[in-house]
Amino acid sequence: MLKVTSLNLNGIRAAFRKELPAWLKSYAPDMVAMQEVRIQDQDLTAAMRHPEGYTGHFNLAERKGYSGVGFYLNSPAEKVCEGMGCDEFDPEGRVIRADFSNMSLVSAYLPSGTSGDIRQDAKYRFLETFEAWMNALMKERTETGREFIICGDWNIAHQEIDLKNWRGNQKNSGFLPEERAWMTKVLSEMGWVDVYRSLHPDTTAECYTWWSNRGQAWANNVGWRIDYQIATPGIAAAARHAEVYKAERFSDHAPLTIQYEWTL
Repeated sequence: MLKVTSLNLNGIRAAFRKELPAWLKSYAPDMVAMQEVRIQDQDLTAAMRHPEGYTGHFNLAERKGYSGVGFYLNSPAEKVCEGMGCDEFDPEGRVIRADFSNMSLVSAYLPSGTSGDIRQDAKYRFLETFEAWMNALMKERTETGREFIICGDWNIAHQEIDLKNWRGNQKNSGFLPEERAWMTKVLSEMGWVDVYRSLHPDTTAECYTWWSNRGQAWANNVGWRIDYQIATPGIAAAARHAEVYKAERFSDHAPLTIQYEWTL
């Protein structure tokens, strides 16, 4: 089994203080796709770069304390690439890709639009760029047979069952009709698969991966499913088990782990 975890850290330093290394050792994912690392390269400690048993790779934002993505891998990648070739968004450290013999893993941190119209407009521009980039990956799959898993915080809840208070959030970023329609396009027209939903098509309360720090959201499980593993059909069909890990908290997001019957 290939055990793949997606986790928004909400700051790697905070996650390490909350015993993330001990969890990595006991839970033992093969690949961890991280988002919102929120650190500069010179501030990464040796333990943060390469926890025991893993090799780390990072694409960090130019802006201090902002965004950033990365991997912890227990098998060496053949190649690691940063960004999408986009002048506007690559400096924000939002995309990183690791290639293995027959598949590639992507960690992606899609923008939030909750701070206002300017960032929401930027989010829509990112979605347009990201869509073209994803189409290029699908074309690469057609030409080479390579499969892809895109892990990440997509900052969009796709369906009503993907968040607790869907009625009250229909005009809020993350559950806007335009954002949801874009997710539908990715999964229906572009040919990608929402792997968690392929295994658990109807779950509601169990599916949430993020909880606001306001009020008693965590205690009352007032959550959103905004963390995904979106994959090409071949490797998506190899998914056997999915889990949102909630026994410990390293972040305001929970790790989403999917096991694939797949050999690199």
